[in-house]
Amino acid sequence: MIIDCHTHLNQYELLGKISSLDDRVKKLIETMSSHNVDYSLVLSSYQVNEQRPSTQQLISATEKYDNLGIVAGYSINNHTEDDLKQYREWIKDGSIKGLKLYCGYEHYYPYDTKYQKVYDTCVEFGVPVMIHTGDTFSGQGKLKFSHPIHIDEVAVDNPELKIVMCHLGNPWIEDCQEVVYKNDNVYADMSGLAVGKFDHIFEMRMIEKVAELINYAGEPRYLLYGTDWPISDMDSYLSFVAKLKLKQKYRDELMYQNAKELFNI
Repeated sequence: MIIDCHTHLNQYELLGKISSLDDRVKKLIETMSSHNVDYSLVLSSYQVNEQRPSTQQLISATEKYDNLGIVAGYSINNHTEDDLKQYREWIKDGSIKGLKLYCGYEHYYPYDTKYQKVYDTCVEFGVPVMIHTGDTFSGQGKLKFSHPIHIDEVAVDNPELKIVMCHLGNPWIEDCQEVVYKNDNVYADMSGLAVGKFDHIFEMRMIEKVAELINYAGEPRYLLYGTDWPISDMDSYLSFVAKLKLKQKYRDELMYQNAKELFNI
């Protein structure tokens, strides 16, 4: 089984001329099917515009697919108290599987007190919060807000909160592995390490870094498979993880078991 815990249905240039949301959903389903991916989580954005559908739009567009789940993006600047109240209702009825913060894209540290209501909501309902860490796809992002070391403060102050650091904090993977090693309530997804396909040299470099992370932090009960599709290519990503030298038990944890338990899939 394969669960991709990190995909998007925003309109990116990498999708070419697929402009409608319904067509992007179909493209995701087709891509999953052709690569034997059983389930994907789709993350909504920190903004809503013509290229970035709202959580409501994503729920409506994916409701007939039982192999797609939604994680709702939350922004201090662009979402209101009413939005968070609606998120609570969607968590209750199972329409969304967790919440996502975009630190770096949004210029706030993850430990900013304005995010505490999001953490409290996640703890109340037992769902994880995903937090962007590392490099930003946009040049307008500010990296000081997305450094993975800041997740440690959130984890310590919210011990019952389940946190997923997105993208392994790349390029600060060593900092990510220490935060994961230290905090039992912190997980990390390996999405978005490459834009498009991995080239050979970069792939070998990332394999070494992920292997070092696993060796340092121990058994990968904390590590989640994710791609960041369509920014990252599914075929290239599956080839990448196939080259990781893992026992079958650990590979199963990485590819589906950890995400299945964490997101109650």
